[in-house]
Amino acid sequence: MAVINCPSCKKKISDKAKICEHCQIDLSTLDADKIASLKRISTVAKSQQLMTHSFIAMLLFCGGFLFLYWQDAQPGTWEYVAAITSTILGFILYIITRVRLILSKRSQS
Repeated sequence: MAVINCPSCKKKISDKAKICEHCQIDLSTLDADKIASLKRISTVAKSQQLMTHSFIAMLLFCGGFLFLYWQDAQPGTWEYVAAITSTILGFILYIITRVRLILSKRSQS
């Protein structure tokens, strides 16, 4: 008996299992086309999740930057620190997320 990854949820299951105990997919009816379809759906979902993270990071960056200049926050105030922190954190998270997205697309090829 070997342990494999479920084609749908990617969790560990027995290769003798007829139904995944995690996502309840019927493994006995899966053929190559259905497995390929599940893999494409999983890839698209991961890509969409990364794009959502990228959007949130961009909102943090833009929000901090705009707050800094529209509210004319002075250095030393909590508004200034919050705006700078949001801007830097948003920028770093955006770069990290974009790199993860590029690596994800490369691994698909």
